[in-house]
Amino acid sequence: MTQLPSIIAGRAPFGEGLTPRERFVRTMHYQTVDRLPHMEFGYWESLKDQWAEEGHLPPDLPRNGNGVIDDGAVESWFGCEHRTGVGPHIDAGPLRPIEILGERDGKVVYRDGLGILCEEVQEGIRSIPHFLEFPIKDRQSWASFRDEFLDPSAEWRVQPEAWIDQRADELRHSTNPVGINFGSFIGRIRDWTGFENLAYLSHDDPDLLEEMVDHVTALKLRFLPPLLDKIAFDFAGGWEDIAFNSGPLLSPRVFEQVIMPRMEPVMRLLRQHGIDIIFTDCDGNINRLIPLWLNVGLNCMFPLEVNAQNDIVALRERYGRDLLVLGSFDKFPLLKGKEEILAEFRRLEPIARDGGFIPHVDHRCPGGVPYENYLYYIREKAAFLGMSAEEIAAIPALQARTAGVPA
Repeated sequence: MTQLPSIIAGRAPFGEGLTPRERFVRTMHYQTVDRLPHMEFGYWESLKDQWAEEGHLPPDLPRNGNGVIDDGAVESWFGCEHRTGVGPHIDAGPLRPIEILGERDGKVVYRDGLGILCEEVQEGIRSIPHFLEFPIKDRQSWASFRDEFLDPSAEWRVQPEAWIDQRADELRHSTNPVGINFGSFIGRIRDWTGFENLAYLSHDDPDLLEEMVDHVTALKLRFLPPLLDKIAFDFAGGWEDIAFNSGPLLSPRVFEQVIMPRMEPVMRLLRQHGIDIIFTDCDGNINRLIPLWLNVGLNCMFPLEVNAQNDIVALRERYGRDLLVLGSFDKFPLLKGKEEILAEFRRLEPIARDGGFIPHVDHRCPGGVPYENYLYYIREKAAFLGMSAEEIAAIPALQARTAGVPA
């Protein structure tokens, strides 16, 4: 394999032996490090199944109750570092039992725990289900959904003080970066209404939309402080997925007038507790959202999908070191070959050298990626990050290949 030169070369590294936690924090503050963090964003279920069937993954990797191979275990196989943390109970719940309604043409139709009617393929490449019906259609259905799933007085939302104290002590000694999850401001509402109905709501009944965003924000402001007051966090993360390949799913005006005023007090709360690495997971073209997010204090973009016209080089030129990034390695070269993979690393080199950036695949690694291509990506990425020859040799997947074990 062709080894890329380390991007750390010439950077006057901080020293050897940083923990993943120290390395993450220093990287995201543009400080010198021994090397860049080695992190990833998981894999499609079908890809993990493919690699397992081909004999590339260890047969004893843990699986969840549905038989899906654990993402974290696969990342560890490729030598990745991990984040850890906790979050308040602010999402919709408790969930109803899933109701299977029938099967047709190799697909299963079911109603999920929130009442969303879904259709999903049973075999082959699986990703997001096809959604057929959503529980929130109007003000009346919102009230029913809110009372059942978003009751702020529900006992299960309260995390016992003794449990928080225990987690605070455990996380104080963590060698992995520690984060808190602040959830979603509009992405989950999109899940509950469907995109089309949300678009209509933003125009036809903006008061209802504001009421919904107010409600989910109030949950955050109520249940984040007990954790923030006792646990030292390195970062905070949320989730939106509120953009497609040409821009936001809603008008930027809606974000500016409805979403950002509700986000601002939550971002301020996080920063008051010393958290200055704040990201949200949003697919699609987020170029028009980035300045709005930066303005309220959300400063890290994740996973910054390349195919959706997000150019990390241009964004860094525009926003400078105010902008932090996780991801931004185009997933599609992994489907092609070695030259395309190397070219993508070269594109990212100036930003990685500057700091404030942890490169990894710009979404979950997709189905169909040949194992050989991904192993090559891992080997070259390790060198790119500045890992030592000993660290690279210790990556389990590379050890197995060196030892002649099928991998």
